[in-house]
This record gives sequence, structure tokens and C-alpha cells, in this order.
Amino acid sequence: MGFILYLIMGGIIGWIAGMILGKNVPGGIIGNIIAGIIGAWLGGMILGDFGPVIWDIAIVPALIGALIFVFVLSLIMGSMRKRS
Repeated sequence: MGFILYLIMGGIIGWIAGMILGKNVPGGIIGNIIAGIIGAWLGGMILGDFGPVIWDIAIVPALIGALIFVFVLSLIMGSMRKRS
């Protein structure tokens, strides 16, 4: 059950990051989940674990990490579209 809640929280974090940046995460729901989980990992590595924790994810670092990840991903996808 914990794994499913972790996936749900990752999806929510990825979705919020996409909404804040105004970018669509490629892959829809699965892309949001991946962006949220990678963002949680990235934010935890850079910022540590602080702020509120829900389902073993520190919200503030996870959101900041997801924002960084979605931004970098949108830059990469944008440059790939310009080449084609």
C-alpha cells in the first residue's frame, strides 16, 4: 500500500510542478509520476529532508526538485522539436 501512495504523491508533485511552470510533462499521468519521483529524489539530494512529509516524501524539496526536472526536461524537449 505504501508503494501505491508513493506513486500517487509523486504524480501530484509532478502535476503541480507542471502547472507552476505552465509546461506539459510528456507522458501524461505516467510522466507526472516519473517527474514527481525523480523530483523528490533530486530535491532530497540537493536540499535534504525538511518541511512537511507526506507518505515518506518531503514536500518542499520534492516540489523544488520536480520544478528543476520539469524545466530541464522542457528545455531538452523544446530543442529536440526545433531540430525536427
